[in-house]
Amino acid sequence: MHDSVFKAIADPQRRKILQLLQGGSLTAGQIADEFSITKGSLSYHFNILKEADLIRSERRGQEQVYSLNTSVLEDLAVLVLELVRSPAPDPQLAAPSRIKRKSV
Repeated sequence: MHDSVFKAIADPQRRKILQLLQGGSLTAGQIADEFSITKGSLSYHFNILKEADLIRSERRGQEQVYSLNTSVLEDLAVLVLELVRSPAPDPQLAAPSRIKRKSV
């Protein structure tokens, strides 16, 4: 899951789509109005975001409506916070005494 999410958010255009959807669900046309790329390119970006489960889509009549999947974004936020937080005081995890450093 994490690799597809990181791939999805690596692209600035996909990040812009996510930012647009923060305000609520939008149709594909509403999102397309914010970009100067082809509908085919935009569809490609939607597919990458859907594969990463970052967005959901549903058909309403003749329109495709997109919304954020906030649970995946919350999981991603937790992962990032775990990566940057201070290391746990658990001696088994830290084990600094096992690391042999060369004297300079």
